Amino acid sequence: MSTAMAWGAALCAGGSVWLLGGRARARELRRARLALAVPGEVGPAPAWRRAAAGARGRLADRVGPEVWVLVGGLAVAVLGESVVPLVAGVVGVPLARRLRRAREARRERERRTDAVIALCGALAGEVRAGRQPGEALRTATEAVEGAAAGRARAGAAEPTGTGRAVGRGLGGEWAGVLAAARFGGDVPGALREAARKPGAEGLLGLAACWRVAVDRGAGLATGLERLEGALRAERDQRSDLRAQLAGARSTAVLLAGLPALGLLMGGALGARPLRVLLHTGAGFGCLLVGGLLEGAGAWWALRIMRKAEG
Repeated sequence: MSTAMAWGAALCAGGSVWLLGGRARARELRRARLALAVPGEVGPAPAWRRAAAGARGRLADRVGPEVWVLVGGLAVAVLGESVVPLVAGVVGVPLARRLRRAREARRERERRTDAVIALCGALAGEVRAGRQPGEALRTATEAVEGAAAGRARAGAAEPTGTGRAVGRGLGGEWAGVLAAARFGGDVPGALREAARKPGAEGLLGLAACWRVAVDRGAGLATGLERLEGALRAERDQRSDLRAQLAGARSTAVLLAGLPALGLLMGGALGARPLRVLLHTGAGFGCLLVGGLLEGAGAWWALRIMRKAEG
């Protein structure tokens, strides 16, 4: 039984490494071959290799890095000769996927916020230069996207808040805003529609400035500059608050990992804590109660920090 579980752990670990690292490694190898090869000597890859790379990429996109939770549970199951850690790993995979998606959503929201701030600044400059609002909106977007494309061609890292972030961060709704500006449509309504995405709420202020400037002839550039300053100050305040909470978050993560450190120390001393926890009634009860308390404590600490950030 232990030999079969060991073979299963080895196969699972190898498959995970193949899934997670194969795609990026293949892309880098292709770039290196194209850069170093002599012209005329680079031939197409064999069909089986292209099919294997495509299958690996699709599986990697579907599985994701949270497969390591399952690998860790399988490894602990082999060491402890019990299926309980494997079941815990299976349960932990969707939780890890949810955390990863929440982190990606937060980054996407921050990218949209940076895009809105960059757009307000560029649009204010175009209006100051004497352009009409609709033409200024199109020109500002094209100018910032062109600058970002030039930096990408030069090999420079694309900073946060560039024009490419404007095009990508605001999604398909931004195409509707540009179309409304080009053909005389309802630009404030299109801006409000684009502002529904998380992180793009600053477009509501842009829509209000646009409506006031068009209906009452007020200065659009002044309102945009004030809006950019307010959005930038709000973003900086959130960044400062996140930096202040980094210490508390690190402490919570460290405390959550102390039980695992205790198990490692007990195993190093020859106490065999996994056998006690997984194969005795009292140990299993302690494991169950401790796991529930550990999860509740981590959830409570993260909830406090999320409320503080909000």
